Amino acid sequence: MIIQNDYVDLNTPTGPMRTYVYRPVAEGRYPAIIFYSEIFQQTAPIARSAAIMAGHGFIVLVPEVAHELNPIGTVLGYDDAGKEKGNNDKFAKPLRDHDTDTQAMVDFLQQRNDFSGSVGSMGVCLGGHLAFRAALNPAVKAACCLYATDLHSNTLPAEEADQTLTRAGEIQGELLMIWGRQDPHVPDEPRATINLALRQAGCHFSWMEVNGQHAFMRDEGDRYDPELALQCYQMAVNLFRRTLG
Repeated sequence: MIIQNDYVDLNTPTGPMRTYVYRPVAEGRYPAIIFYSEIFQQTAPIARSAAIMAGHGFIVLVPEVAHELNPIGTVLGYDDAGKEKGNNDKFAKPLRDHDTDTQAMVDFLQQRNDFSGSVGSMGVCLGGHLAFRAALNPAVKAACCLYATDLHSNTLPAEEADQTLTRAGEIQGELLMIWGRQDPHVPDEPRATINLALRQAGCHFSWMEVNGQHAFMRDEGDRYDPELALQCYQMAVNLFRRTLG
């Protein structure tokens, strides 16, 4: 489908949040996906990922995940300075503030005439964690979480009882968990810990491990695996078409 894109600045309890909106040009009502970026916010690869998903018949929202900590429109570089700033932002923003960001986007969608009423979440790296976290919101019917970081370690700012994986049993929707087996950020033992936690919580989930490195979806840099990326996009599209209608 031919798509168009724009942006809106949404009001949240922690300040305005620039949110990029991708949607099919054709008139109609579409389900939505909240697409959470890496720590770098909406880079060119993230924009292209959002466009791919929108082209399959979805409204896609890409929020600036650290909007409180940066000027509107900030994009961090895939370099040492960008990684340092992005990681500092990750550990400075409480998880509860991501929850209110998610609710702001759900509220925004519900006001749109082109929204069909069903929403899912998707993300990579930190965004994979945030997509999982978004599924705690009962409005989110499915989440595709790609190499989600910090789930097993409980290191993002929150009380122990509010850590994301601790609350997995609250998730009502379906999860698709995708991992790279050569990812040093989430190696074998942490992946096993997450898998066991989801089983014990009674989550409805699918689990996929591929021979890929961290950020194998990112179409810049030497870790990009185009074949794996295409497979994962198709898995995500299938998930959302089935669960969002």
